[in-house]
Formats: sequence, structure tokens, C-alpha cells
Amino acid sequence: MYYVKKRLEVSAAHRLDLSYESKCSCLHGHNWIVTVECRARELNADGMVTDFTHVKQLIHDRLDHAVLNDVLPFNPTAENIARWVVDNVENAWRCEVQESEGNTAVYERDDDD
Repeated sequence: MYYVKKRLEVSAAHRLDLSYESKCSCLHGHNWIVTVECRARELNADGMVTDFTHVKQLIHDRLDHAVLNDVLPFNPTAENIARWVVDNVENAWRCEVQESEGNTAVYERDDDD
């Protein structure tokens, strides 16, 4: 099994749609750290698991300096962002999204997914 990991820094704002009162319902920003892990039993024709440039295009180029509510079709919690990354990056199986020091969400694809 081959594994690759890509770490990106994204500056973006969001507001959360919550079922309770919270200051996070107001627009605010983070310097997010997104770490995506990909794996494959076989390398592609280019000798890669996933092209790092394609990962950057999907995540950084789409989310950096954006209001996440305007570019993502869901409530942009760190958990939902981690799932979106795994669902959209080729061969991704795990993603960590750190929205601030001490606050990290992880989504890992189950073998049944």
C-alpha cells in the first residue's frame, strides 16, 4: 500500500448554523490547517497515488480567502469540511481539519464507505 499526505494552510471565514446560541453563528475567520491522507495499492500511470497539485487545486485554490458558506453546500463545520475533502480528493481516506490551536476534527473513511 502506498500513502501520501498533503498539508495545506487555508485562511477562510465561516459562520455556523447552530441549534443553540453561539458566537460562532457570527462570521469569523480561521487560519485552517488541512491535512489530507491518500492511499492506493497501485500507483497511477504517472507513478503517483494522487497528484499533490490536484489536492491543492481542490482545497486551497477553492477555499483560501473565501467565505466557506458561499463556496460549500453545507454547514461548514470542521467535521463537515473533513468529510468533504475525503469525498472529493482522489484516493483520500483520512482528513484532519484544524480550525484553531487545540480544535481539530478528523474524518476517516470506513472500509464499508
